[in-house]
Amino acid sequence: MHFLIVTGMSGAGKSRAVAVLEDLGYYCVDNLPIPLIPKFAEVCLAATEQYDKVALVTDVRAGGSFQTLFSSLDSIRTMGCDYRILFLDTATPTLINRYKETRRKHPLMNEGLSLAAAIDQEREMLEGVRGKADYVVNTTKLTAASLREHLVRLFAGSDPNRLFEIIVESFGFKHGIPTEADLVFDVRFLPNPYYEISLREHNGTEPEVRDYVFQGGTADALMKHLNALMDFLIPRYISEGKTSVVVCIGCTGGKHRSVAITEALAAYLREKGNKNLTVVHRDYHRA
Repeated sequence: MHFLIVTGMSGAGKSRAVAVLEDLGYYCVDNLPIPLIPKFAEVCLAATEQYDKVALVTDVRAGGSFQTLFSSLDSIRTMGCDYRILFLDTATPTLINRYKETRRKHPLMNEGLSLAAAIDQEREMLEGVRGKADYVVNTTKLTAASLREHLVRLFAGSDPNRLFEIIVESFGFKHGIPTEADLVFDVRFLPNPYYEISLREHNGTEPEVRDYVFQGGTADALMKHLNALMDFLIPRYISEGKTSVVVCIGCTGGKHRSVAITEALAAYLREKGNKNLTVVHRDYHRA
């Protein structure tokens, strides 16, 4: 059981961090009252298969002293739960600008403080927990994509490809372009097995159909360009913080050519080490 306590300055990016942690498989709870943490840990321990990684967000919204937090964390450690603390920090001028842009009210301004004074008081309140944090991430100059990349390195190892999902989907244009498509490629220029009576009732997953589609070298030339395009795009999607891409390959009916090319592209992507890969043949069972 691994607990991650996410805390830090209001406006420093805790909500974005939680979104990343959820992608990494963490069960996330925002603003759980500190005294309930040990009880929540008991529930998680009773269902370790479902709650093996948990992230709890706590900050000044909880009120009171953070000494209570350390007492609760000591309690869960005695239960056998390991925990780490992630603290998100940001320079005060940047926090002030963020609050002005979003027009949100700082949680401590309810006490009649100005924004700058509220931030200073919050920083003082969080000084103790910051000092005990295992990870301190300063988000002052980080974009959303940079924050994601940093958290992935911290909590998922050094291979972001494990998190990036690639869906390669074949379809037939006569049944409509998939609405979820990010990239669409039309392969209706390739040799069509439909006009070969012996192949008409078969589909592009079968060797005979694949060989027919790849005859003459045109499909091989297409795959050379398509593979190179994927090599170019995928690392850039990942570095920009995109979590998935849906690549759709279309022919007339979605049974022969698009299926063969989809299978070939998926095989190439697997060879390149893309582990989170799904292949969908939307229309190849249609008449």
